[in-house]
Amino acid sequence: MTLFDALVDDAGLFPPTALPMTEALARHRADLAAGNPVLTHRFLVAASRIGELREHLDHPIRLGIVLDTPELPPLDGLDVELVEVPGRIVDLGDLKARLFVEAAPFEPPPGVGLKVRCGGTTAAAFPSAQDLGAFISHCVEHGIPFKATAGLHNAVRHFDPALGVDRHGFLNLVLAVCAAVDGHDPVPVLGSTDVGELVRLAREVSGKTATRARELLVSYGSCSTATPIEDLRALGLVENAAVEENV
Repeated sequence: MTLFDALVDDAGLFPPTALPMTEALARHRADLAAGNPVLTHRFLVAASRIGELREHLDHPIRLGIVLDTPELPPLDGLDVELVEVPGRIVDLGDLKARLFVEAAPFEPPPGVGLKVRCGGTTAAAFPSAQDLGAFISHCVEHGIPFKATAGLHNAVRHFDPALGVDRHGFLNLVLAVCAAVDGHDPVPVLGSTDVGELVRLAREVSGKTATRARELLVSYGSCSTATPIEDLRALGLVENAAVEENV
């Protein structure tokens, strides 16, 4: 696995993009056909919309379920790879899927990962570089896999004038995990807006570090499946291939 392989889950159903189910699935099918390796080709869907999803599925696709209901709905016949839940452990029964819990850093049971929220629709939803760095360090120190969600709209950290807040960059996030794996403080990398320095760091990550970092950082959810690829391409970090998106 390279540093950016299978990094981005398809969160097109979720805000701020919030595509209708038919449009989200059409985009997902187009992404599957294109086969870009930056994408996980895993479709994230809220548990409350499983019935709607079933109505529009003409063939199985790989799914990540975001639990927004008291219990998991029936998932028979669906290819569920992971389940994301808010702040509690749930019994997956016979479901062969990975479980990720959105919570403050703690040591989850074996086989369970954590989920960190990197932003939202208000400035208060964005964790500081120090808080996000502490989360990363905790996960690396304890060998806890984690997913990220929300706020990671572009590769590099930047100021959002509409919200009045610095948005975390997904490249910063990946490199911060690499820094922690190598025994360094992840906070300076999370706070960096130096594009040239971040690109240099990405190119210097060893294969061993990249492998371990991506074992821990499983993926992150993005409303756009094109923007992450376009950003990495513009930085010269992935192959220069055409990207299209139906939004």
